[in-house]
Amino acid sequence: MILSADAETLWGAATGLARAAAGVSRDPGRPALLFFTDPVRTPQPWLTAAGLPPGAGVVYRAFGAADARTVAERLRRVTAERGVRLLIGLDADLAEAVGADGVHLPERALERAAALRRRHPHWQVTGAVHSAAALAGAGVLSAAVLSPVFAAGGASGSRPALGLVAFTAAVRAALVPVYALGGIGAANADTLKGSGACGLAGVAAIQSAFNG
Repeated sequence: MILSADAETLWGAATGLARAAAGVSRDPGRPALLFFTDPVRTPQPWLTAAGLPPGAGVVYRAFGAADARTVAERLRRVTAERGVRLLIGLDADLAEAVGADGVHLPERALERAAALRRRHPHWQVTGAVHSAAALAGAGVLSAAVLSPVFAAGGASGSRPALGLVAFTAAVRAALVPVYALGGIGAANADTLKGSGACGLAGVAAIQSAFNG
């Protein structure tokens, strides 16, 4: 598989972080790179999923879309073929229905994590957090996704960026592996080296880099 220059940079940075974090919390099922979908910004997420390397992951966020089941099933087919993990945003019933690899919870629903992990011990159950305080209380997750690290668009656009120093401090104090999300692209991905993050997550930058 031939990757674009930006894709190679992002994948290299993500896998480098994952290897460094493996000594702290080893989990061969945890993706190094997470592509977050968005109904508006990523209207055809299966195209990006088809360009992801094995060991990456997709977080499908339907946000109540009427065609959620259809899109989730399409993503499951593509990700299974590619050796890519599929997590479903919030909807555990949909995750079960399509045979997903887990669920991603918004910060408001993190209290569901413990029950989901008991019910599905082989699932990855990740969760969004937006502050060091929220991250400190996310100990039952498989991994947390902390954002925004840098100035970002989308849902994180209204939140002030944490910055690299504060992000690194929060990761080092965390009880679970932490992904970096928010304003991350090929131009700055390598600056996260040494932060302790277990991998990278993104929306537009990953779509642009891996959409072929």
